[in-house]
Amino acid sequence: MDWPTGLLGFAAGLLISVATAPVGVSGAVFLLPVQVSVLGVPSPAVTPTNLLYNVVAGPGALLRHHRSGGLRGPLTRLLVLGTVPGVVVGAVIRVFAVPGPSVFRLMIAVLLLPLGGWLCLRTLHRASRTAAAREPSPRTITRLAMAVGVAGGIYGIGGGSLLGPILVGRGMPVAKVAPAALAATFVTSVVGAGTYALLSLTTTGDIAPYWSLGLACGLGGLCGGYLGARLQPRLPETALRLLLGVLALGIGGLYAIQIAR
Repeated sequence: MDWPTGLLGFAAGLLISVATAPVGVSGAVFLLPVQVSVLGVPSPAVTPTNLLYNVVAGPGALLRHHRSGGLRGPLTRLLVLGTVPGVVVGAVIRVFAVPGPSVFRLMIAVLLLPLGGWLCLRTLHRASRTAAAREPSPRTITRLAMAVGVAGGIYGIGGGSLLGPILVGRGMPVAKVAPAALAATFVTSVVGAGTYALLSLTTTGDIAPYWSLGLACGLGGLCGGYLGARLQPRLPETALRLLLGVLALGIGGLYAIQIAR
């Protein structure tokens, strides 16, 4: 990796994480197309490289949430218990089954486009929020986290980009969901990156992460995540919900455009 590429990766990680950390999204889902199209990371090495980004970037926002007490409570534990085994399964599927990305992109677009639109409309029109949504049960949260962990293991995305909109849409406050989603993303990424590193010893091809680029992007995310987490208490719940809805629309739209191409 040369210096221009490293600086570009750092800048991308910084800018993306500042915008996404306040709502519990690591930004890896937006970094993925940057790594493939701009930085030239091949597949499947882009998946563990993205997981490495999450590992390096995660402590920035988590440190801030830990100081403010945002990581306390059962939600963090439930999400970690679900995503960790899921990411191991996803990594094995990615290396040995190599599922095509088109189905995944279609699934994400179909899920996040209506969910993001609904979140935005529900936030803007307060009259439609007279009845509070019922929060999901602990068992439902764990199952959802496991499914998201499998997707993260296969495609190297941050689980917060999926968990956040769904849990907030089910009535949970962003301030409660964001720290737990970021914690689950971090722990899952540690396990996922380690799984890919082990699998690279037994298989051929670009399985191991691009360490230098992943570290450069992650250092940018480390700084940006801390700044984003500091911004969160200063933003009203309405603004956070709108931001999460817009991010969901952006992610879904990004994958929809890729499918159309």
